[in-house]
Amino acid sequence: MVKQDLIDKCPVRFFDEEARGGLKTGQLGLITAKKGLGKTSILVQFGLDSLLLDRHLVHVSFDQHSSNVIAWYDSILAEICKKKNIDSYEEFADSIIRDRTILNFNQEAFTLPKVVNTIKSLKEGGIKVSALVIDGVNLKNVPAEDVKVVAEFAKAENLVVWFSDTNDKEELSETVSAEQEVYFATVAHIVQGANGLCIKVLKADGSPIEGATVKLDTKTLLMSKKD
Repeated sequence: MVKQDLIDKCPVRFFDEEARGGLKTGQLGLITAKKGLGKTSILVQFGLDSLLLDRHLVHVSFDQHSSNVIAWYDSILAEICKKKNIDSYEEFADSIIRDRTILNFNQEAFTLPKVVNTIKSLKEGGIKVSALVIDGVNLKNVPAEDVKVVAEFAKAENLVVWFSDTNDKEELSETVSAEQEVYFATVAHIVQGANGLCIKVLKADGSPIEGATVKLDTKTLLMSKKD
């Protein structure tokens, strides 16, 4: 009952409301922002939502050690649970996090097909991966054909896949190249506005979208309801 309540009240639901129901299984999503604006926090919220939905999550990181990624999950899950007054937090957290795998890749030796092959190996080893986060990939150095490999794999295996990339542009045409954009069902950009940070949804469920924004809490960076 507590778990279902957390699913219903998960911060990601605010994103889903603005982004035509959010990312579906078999689809790729992309979060962009200037460096240091909270991309990892947003991806962790998407990752936790997948874990709450009983999806085995693989979180791929390039510029953060595993201990830092773990700390993000711990702090954000704690903030979410605090709102529901969960007494046995550690026991509950353990039951959620046990379905998470964190992988570190060297950006210089990285390719998306290598990530796909790693996920395939995990699945062959009995780990039923159904959600993937690729945090901090530099899409400027990634061929569109490699993004296609992930898109085809996600569709074939019914994966939910979120990417993040550092980019200071706010328009869809400048956030990601046209050759790559066709493979992302959802694209969103974190912006610094007059009233704080928010997520500007640029594309949802395969089509461009205008006027859709999601507020971020100034202290926790959790997605929240607009004023």
